[in-house]
Amino acid sequence: MRVVVAGSHGKIGRLLVQALIERGDSVVGLVRSASQILDLTDLGAEVALIDLEQDDDVTVSFALQRADAVVFAAGAGPGSGAERKDTVDRAGAVLLADAAERAGVRRYVLVSSMGVDEVRADNVPEDTDPVLLAYLRAKAAAESDLLPRPLDLTIVRPGHLTDDLGTGRVSLGADVGRGEVTRTDVAAVLAEILHEPRTAGLTLGLTGGHARIDDAVYQSIPEDER
Repeated sequence: MRVVVAGSHGKIGRLLVQALIERGDSVVGLVRSASQILDLTDLGAEVALIDLEQDDDVTVSFALQRADAVVFAAGAGPGSGAERKDTVDRAGAVLLADAAERAGVRRYVLVSSMGVDEVRADNVPEDTDPVLLAYLRAKAAAESDLLPRPLDLTIVRPGHLTDDLGTGRVSLGADVGRGEVTRTDVAAVLAEILHEPRTAGLTLGLTGGHARIDDAVYQSIPEDER
């Protein structure tokens, strides 16, 4: 499988690139700085110099040629303000979808966030940090834009992310409750989902749990499709 990863130099992105390459996949990492290239080529990935805040869908689509799937794992990152939450977490995901459609790539995995449903229901605590609220609104808007498109879309909403060692065991499903999950386990789940086309059309919460990752992904598939 040939997978293009947006946000490939981020914490989850690099772990995903490594996980996919270990599975024997071909990976193209999108990076916006030449200084990031060597980190990914050392893992065995190809690299395309793309800035999702500056480039257009035509430019991005060239990096998606021959791809079987794309993953949006990009984010404005810690310390960024509300404006960049929109330009990266929303607009970047939308731009990647535009480019995927232009390049004829249907499979799309979106890394979103828990808390999106609360934003949609206007049920966010009044004391929520404004930047966090902007982040959740951007993720909600990205989901809303992508859902009606003719994509084989899987949305993954991780809980609170940690840098602890991966456990290889998670809770994955439509309603898993709040909780933490390691970035390593998130990357492993994404890699498994990419190799399970029956997860297309699903929106899945993700936290640490007790199920092996391959079992958790299988159990997330509707019973009539197993």
